[in-house]
Amino acid sequence: MTPTLSLSTALLQQPSITPNDFECQNILAEFLGKLGFECEFMYFGDPNDNGKNAQVKNLYAKKRGSDPTAPHLCFAGHTDVVPVGNESLWTYPPFSATVAKGFLWGRGASDMKTAIASFCVAVQNFITKNPNHKGDISLLITADEEGVAINGTEKVVKTLAERGERMDYCLVGEPSSTATLGDVIKNGRRGSLNGKLTVTGKQGHIAYPHLAVNPVHEVSQALAELVATTWDNGNDYFPATSMQISNINGGTGASNVIPNSVEMLFNFRFCTENTAESLKAKTHAIFDKHFKNSKATYQIEWSLSGEPFLTPKGNFVDAVVSAIDEITGTKAELSTSGGTSDGRFIAPIMNAQVVELGVLNDTIHQIDERVAVDDLENLTLIYEQILHKLIA
Repeated sequence: MTPTLSLSTALLQQPSITPNDFECQNILAEFLGKLGFECEFMYFGDPNDNGKNAQVKNLYAKKRGSDPTAPHLCFAGHTDVVPVGNESLWTYPPFSATVAKGFLWGRGASDMKTAIASFCVAVQNFITKNPNHKGDISLLITADEEGVAINGTEKVVKTLAERGERMDYCLVGEPSSTATLGDVIKNGRRGSLNGKLTVTGKQGHIAYPHLAVNPVHEVSQALAELVATTWDNGNDYFPATSMQISNINGGTGASNVIPNSVEMLFNFRFCTENTAESLKAKTHAIFDKHFKNSKATYQIEWSLSGEPFLTPKGNFVDAVVSAIDEITGTKAELSTSGGTSDGRFIAPIMNAQVVELGVLNDTIHQIDERVAVDDLENLTLIYEQILHKLIA
């Protein structure tokens, strides 16, 4: 086994279903400690809570360079994985880390334990060749990315910021590639804003509507306008902001009862042409207009998963694109598509440039998640080349 494949296998054998890390971060700390990294485990949350505020283990490992003015490059990732589902449907046991047919199989193979292994081996190779490297190198590893993401990366970077830590570049190992390794990198992500709408009317018999207030009827015109609204037209880096309704619930289940209330869940995936506050204001303006003379009332509870972030073309993006081309011959496409990542915390809190680059995402969260073994070796070389370009 190559060093990357060996470390990947060790990590994949840990059943680290979110937010449990098992031994993953201990394995990483042992590996990095031998390279001269200062390793710190950072715990956030309640050890007695089995819910959203469960305690999470995080690892921050840092090796200082010879020049304090040189850039600091951080590799960020997560050791937690999603549940495996029905294990009997897997070709190989999901935590066996089986190598077969040119692939490494297992939960977390793509998302994203192998990228973390590639981080570590790339750093090892780089340090061996550049023992007096100028810039700082760090790894920020959480076990709370696939879950609620409350006690993971966000709290780590807030703590680092309070300490006065500086972070110039952050490379997140999320599986960004689509058809071939390095064909797509993420230089930004859309923001995500969630809304929970409750419209309250008055319950009554369906044959006597004049004695009731139907919240479904009262909200219908507002919803029609909400769906038809163009929030923005996007820009050179982002598609237009999208609003989607995911759930509508109301009624007692009986066919002859007007419901007392109706509840709706909706989400904005928004670009840098809007902010969470501007979207809230526009949404409330729509509902205020339609409920001005209504006998029903509405309430919206908001929760922000993350603001959009963007790393424009420059030293960092150029270094990543160039490294991919030099190792694989692939011309990387810049993209801001997809869901959210922990980059949404790192970019604004640390004021860092953030780029996401990892293996193919075609089997993430699926039964028989797997990654091509050859891609692991090339990814390690790409990460090493990025280090040479930015902090040597």
